Amino acid sequence: MSEVTVALRYAKALIDLAQEQNTVEEVKNDMELFLKTLKASPELTAVLANPIISHSKKVHILGDIFGGKVNKVTIGFFNIMVNKGRGEVLYTTAHEYINLYDVKEHITKARVVTAAPLSAENKQKMLADIQQAIGGTVKLADKVDPSLIGGFVLTVGDRQIDTSIANDLNKLKKEFAQVAAQ
Repeated sequence: MSEVTVALRYAKALIDLAQEQNTVEEVKNDMELFLKTLKASPELTAVLANPIISHSKKVHILGDIFGGKVNKVTIGFFNIMVNKGRGEVLYTTAHEYINLYDVKEHITKARVVTAAPLSAENKQKMLADIQQAIGGTVKLADKVDPSLIGGFVLTVGDRQIDTSIANDLNKLKKEFAQVAAQ
């Protein structure tokens, strides 16, 4: 079974438990903190994935790091995962939990790539336009890629709008190549 499949099963169980305990939002915040901590500490990631380190040592380490900072449901979940020998899938499980939360709350992820940084006003306008078009809450991530030359590439779910100059130039190049080949 793939790591994502295993993680998704655990994430579903965790979100069900969090719903029973009325802590869905808190646990989501805990998962974001956990992901941020793992990204900042590759050593912790290595410890969780290492089969030589005992389960009790891993539980102790997680307790020391997150003990007073996360909900009891979250720390209990960490303990269960580690004791079942699933410490290496905690990272993926946290991602899957956040994805399930977004689906449950009707939050759509969007990404815009621009040639130059977007102003706060332009980003807000784009976010408002996307929310109006899809009807719901949108999390908009932005990235700068100077190779686009101008314009933007917007990805919302499985849809993509490419208004970049680089894309237009590539289309022209293909058209010229086809005409030249005839």
